[in-house]
Amino acid sequence: MTKPSLETPDLLANEIGQLALSKKAENVLAIDVRGLTSLTDFFVVCSADTDIQVKAVADAIRRGTPHKPAHVEGYDNMQWILLDYIDVVVHVFKTHERNFYNIEKLWADAPTKELIDELEGLPQSETEPGADGA
Repeated sequence: MTKPSLETPDLLANEIGQLALSKKAENVLAIDVRGLTSLTDFFVVCSADTDIQVKAVADAIRRGTPHKPAHVEGYDNMQWILLDYIDVVVHVFKTHERNFYNIEKLWADAPTKELIDELEGLPQSETEPGADGA
């Protein structure tokens, strides 16, 4: 069974953010650059503290999206991995690298949305089957 296609860039950006959060990525942001550049519609930017976690976040995104990225950069180095899905470009940084490059500042004019774990905000009975005592 194949996964359904995420037709719009904003849905894809949100899904990628949720995949990153599933691997405990930090400070996950979706930056809407549609009005500022023709390169892409969204940047999804996130970070992790270790090389292993950076790789795990990138792998979760690659496995969880309905198609492969058109281009991947930095996977061997694991300091800054770029996944290009054409309409959405994902930047998975090691925390130190993210602080150094600060690409959010480059796109400060773009609307930015912090992505949070969709399951975190739900009451326990909605996130865990059987939590209501039944």
